[in-house]
Amino acid sequence: MRVLLVEDEPKLADVLERGLRGAGYSVDTATNGTDALWIASEWNYDAVVLDIQIPAPDGIEVARRLREQGRWAPILFLTVRDDIADRVEGLDAGGDDYMTKPFAFDELFARLRALIRRSPQPRPSVLFSGPIELDPASHEVRLDGELLELSPKEFSLLEYLMTRAGDAVSRSEILDHVWDFGYDGTSNVVDVYIGYLRSKLGNDRIETIRGVGYRLAGDGT
Repeated sequence: MRVLLVEDEPKLADVLERGLRGAGYSVDTATNGTDALWIASEWNYDAVVLDIQIPAPDGIEVARRLREQGRWAPILFLTVRDDIADRVEGLDAGGDDYMTKPFAFDELFARLRALIRRSPQPRPSVLFSGPIELDPASHEVRLDGELLELSPKEFSLLEYLMTRAGDAVSRSEILDHVWDFGYDGTSNVVDVYIGYLRSKLGNDRIETIRGVGYRLAGDGT
């Protein structure tokens, strides 16, 4: 899953970025409203973690403009402002959830998972595809009931394929959702990680669709 983090405080941004990546997310970071709007217009995100008090335009205005542009990724506001009026303003501007600083990282990640499950299409808390079971909360994957050891990037790739189970997805789509824009390599990295997953799941679980990309076999295969 790919997340846009908008936070202008360097230490907090670094901690959040490392925590999100450790949880298997691909993360792009902006430190002001102008950059956030540009980045969000260039790439599609599964969620946005947005500080309200950032260099102009502030987080409220960023959320409002994203919604006006038809960008519907769920937005989780972070702020030191805890008045009811501030919460109402943020939610009315297009926010989906609101957390005040300081906060517990476990709660933030749980809220983020809940938002991603709900939007843009409902997603179950645990994903299933044939004999594969993936739990984003515990960060565990089981094959026929047996626990698999996956790297964070392998986990993120499998999670994306499972949300699209049965669909053919291109390498560029996978790069957009599993790798951030800091990645400057080629799409060959997708083939490499598909190979890693096949070695752990079995070659028949991930199909190559010639000229398109890959497809995770559905429940009936």
